[in-house]
Amino acid sequence: MFVKKLKKYNLPDKDGFFGEFGGAFVPENFKKVLKRLDDEFEKAKNDDSFLKEVYDLLKDYSGRPTPLYFAKNLTEYYGKGKIYLKREDLNHTGAHKINNVIGQALLAKRMGAKKIIAETGAGQHGVASATAATLLGLECDVFMGEKDIKRQHLNVERMKLLGAKVHSVDTGTKTLSDACDAAIDYWLRHSDEVFYVLGSAVGPHPYPKMVRFFQSVIGNEIKHQCLEKEGRLPDYVLACIGGGSNAIGAFYAFIDDSQVNLIGLEAAGEGVDTEKTAASLAKGKKMILHGKRQYVLCDKNGNVGESYSISAGLDYPGCGPEHCYLHDTGRAKYIPVTDEEAVQAFARLSRIEGIIPAIESAHAVAYLEKLMSQTNENDIVVINLSGRGDKDTERLLQLLV
Repeated sequence: MFVKKLKKYNLPDKDGFFGEFGGAFVPENFKKVLKRLDDEFEKAKNDDSFLKEVYDLLKDYSGRPTPLYFAKNLTEYYGKGKIYLKREDLNHTGAHKINNVIGQALLAKRMGAKKIIAETGAGQHGVASATAATLLGLECDVFMGEKDIKRQHLNVERMKLLGAKVHSVDTGTKTLSDACDAAIDYWLRHSDEVFYVLGSAVGPHPYPKMVRFFQSVIGNEIKHQCLEKEGRLPDYVLACIGGGSNAIGAFYAFIDDSQVNLIGLEAAGEGVDTEKTAASLAKGKKMILHGKRQYVLCDKNGNVGESYSISAGLDYPGCGPEHCYLHDTGRAKYIPVTDEEAVQAFARLSRIEGIIPAIESAHAVAYLEKLMSQTNENDIVVINLSGRGDKDTERLLQLLV
């Protein structure tokens, strides 16, 4: 169920670049660590026994394949087309994150690591990392911004219950970007002892292609399931985007299928024209952050700016390099969605379909309000429902009163 190679689309190049984006901008003495990781990953992804081990766990432990659910009520609400939800929220731990974590944790064991570290925003990647570590007998440390620890308290307690040590990061904005900084700093100082399980399609090469590979199971299943149910490919595939792992997982299988419209919905926060936004593709500038070249939100002095989103998982000032490339080439479109639009979509899906989405996923659901008026009568729209909303419900109900 993983894509080893696409016939036409074969990025990144050997240095980890998607066009001008990506690469590995790290200290010279650290490049050998990344080179070894890349070499071991390339061996593993071409090892059928490794792939079987990964997919057996995804199937029997996490519950794959996840359903492609025809949202009949939502379809009737909009009055045309067919709307499907890819139910990544039904994965063990409640989100798509487990796909990548199981793959990387097994790679860590293959490379002899005894301990993994991870960064997290909404806490789903932290929970998935703690889960996989427990399953595979590894130690686990998770770095999380102080602000996110408060707004995602339930996931923090889940990580602790699973045996992980949670490090509160109180620098900068005290959110996901700062958690990444802290995790990378720890990794640089302890690379001979730990394996960094990076949670999104970001970071220095080879992480963007590694995360894409393990998340590609999403799009592969969508393609197979849509052909099985409808006899053809979808017209639209929608996914929310912060760093971009669930979106690239959903998009990758369709990149060479030009008839499929790929749409990423990024967090506009209070609006792209305000200072409280996380829409880096709409508002960012090209620069280096966390070891790769990408679009990054900047302040008036040209330095990395602060991001904001009601969603902790999308509250990141940059975006994965592959998405930057797809944006610039026009193969995918990226559209900002505000906090208010996402909160209303959170309530709408809950009340119409009986499915409570993560606030991250609600950004993708929100775009239906604009998209469906532009669609044809028989268009097939697939939304990657990347996670469930348990973690957000108490906080968002206060906003819906």
